[in-house]
Amino acid sequence: MPSTQTPPIAGLAIDPPSLRPPIDDAVIERVEPAGLHARLEELAAGGFTMLLDLGAVDYPQREPRYDVVYHLLKLPATAATVAEAGTPVRMRVLCGVPGERPQLPSATGIWKSADWAEREIYDLFGIVFEGHPDLRRIQMPGDWEGHPLRKDYPLRGPAREKAPRPPFALKSNVQAGTPPTGRTLEALQEQIARVREEGASP
Repeated sequence: MPSTQTPPIAGLAIDPPSLRPPIDDAVIERVEPAGLHARLEELAAGGFTMLLDLGAVDYPQREPRYDVVYHLLKLPATAATVAEAGTPVRMRVLCGVPGERPQLPSATGIWKSADWAEREIYDLFGIVFEGHPDLRRIQMPGDWEGHPLRKDYPLRGPAREKAPRPPFALKSNVQAGTPPTGRTLEALQEQIARVREEGASP
């Protein structure tokens, strides 16, 4: 199914943000990676002085594969009435990032609050932010393999997927007719003891 995004995004998957209903108090804008930093600087100079949040999403069947999303807030810069102060302007900037060597310019020079958020995206998605002052993992250990929020990340993690699963007794190993409660543990213990005795006998 073709994308409904304007301009359209290549690939079979529909661009999910384009399907969401409009947000009454927020403007949503999509920006290309090449023009991202200049657009963010323009928005900051135009009054969007607060970066509320910064996140990423993985759409593995789409190209560009990733979306990095900036949530910005603009508060009245001059004296305002209670009504005006209570209705800030919200902006959501989406930037598609290709799956091969994903990278974007860092926004830490514009908003200091981008620091840890960019590190988190780098850690969990593997998107590199060029110009970040200290781009390293923030949640996973430094020697961790891969990026856990990618949709193709192995369920048990890369290291454990390389090792065979250990054999152990499951409830499904218990023969039919075993009471569902109270006797399950005893039945498993009996089954294990029986297997051990059979293995020990000549």
